[in-house]
Amino acid sequence: MKDKLSREEVLHVAELARISLTEEEIEKYQVELKELLNDVEKINDVKGYDDDILIACWSESTKLRKDEAKEMLNPKDVINLAPRHSGNYIEVPVVISDGEGA
Repeated sequence: MKDKLSREEVLHVAELARISLTEEEIEKYQVELKELLNDVEKINDVKGYDDDILIACWSESTKLRKDEAKEMLNPKDVINLAPRHSGNYIEVPVVISDGEGA
């Protein structure tokens, strides 16, 4: 097994990443990228699960109810049933924040 990638392989990866490399970087990455690929290849040696993958912890199939069309709810009634509302909008707690407070 060779211990480094070819110059062309490194240049191809650099082209895919849209980066330019100096001659020193090309030589450096010939070895470093090969080491990285060798580490990734070790994953194939890890014994995984057989084809019988556990999808759920129960053996019965999910029981679904039949879809039935029903009368549409009145939007004003729905808003009034909400714990908090403002005008025509239902207020909900902040789930995602920009990190600068709510």
